[in-house]
Amino acid sequence: MSRFRSFDGVEIYYQTWGRKSAKPPVVLHHGYVANSSANWILPGMVRRLTRAGRHVITYDARGHGRSAKPLGQAAYGESRMASDFSALLDELRLEQVDLVGYSMGATVALLAATQEPRIRRLVAGGVGGDVLHLDSPHRADGRKALANAMLASRWSIHNPTLAGFRFLAEMVLADRKAMAAQALAFHAQRIPLEQISAPTLIIAGDRDTFAKQPGKLQKAISGAELKVVSGDHTTVLIKPSFQSAIVDFIT
Repeated sequence: MSRFRSFDGVEIYYQTWGRKSAKPPVVLHHGYVANSSANWILPGMVRRLTRAGRHVITYDARGHGRSAKPLGQAAYGESRMASDFSALLDELRLEQVDLVGYSMGATVALLAATQEPRIRRLVAGGVGGDVLHLDSPHRADGRKALANAMLASRWSIHNPTLAGFRFLAEMVLADRKAMAAQALAFHAQRIPLEQISAPTLIIAGDRDTFAKQPGKLQKAISGAELKVVSGDHTTVLIKPSFQSAIVDFIT
């Protein structure tokens, strides 16, 4: 268990797993509200990778888990998280990694892959065609509603999706002020996916309402592969088919 200060001084918590090998480490980036434990350690992904002989690095995004939780919307957003990823590589003096991101972490991974040459292979999970339209004006209302749900009385939330995020926040003891700030700072600009050169896998559950039309995202990235497996946005993380597809792709 270790910490480092990122490009703007925010302290980031990370862990390393397994023995170093000739292959590059695998970096795992979790989703919104969750943390490395909830998305990667408890579901067994870290164990699956280390058993395959891979050295693994997990870290908690700013505002999440055991990382620092700065105040204010300006400290958040996936662009800053992508810079945290590069700062982690600098901290560990890594020349090459495989990057796996899920949900919010997939957006971070895609952003990082447009500018970070140290990514050998890229996996974006739990996202779909909506990634092509992050700059759509109508998404602003959704960001505000999510931020409000993080701060409002739990019993005042009637939208099932918002209630689900609020429940997850309470379950993992998330800092709800930080989650509200991140909700308002969600990436709202077009990602230049055509700049991604790393071999890429798009993977999504067949019942994942947050990853509709993943084929559209696949087609937007040159040479990307697509894998659709059984599961929804939460349950897919523990599915052997999901974990095996990732291990096979980066091996």
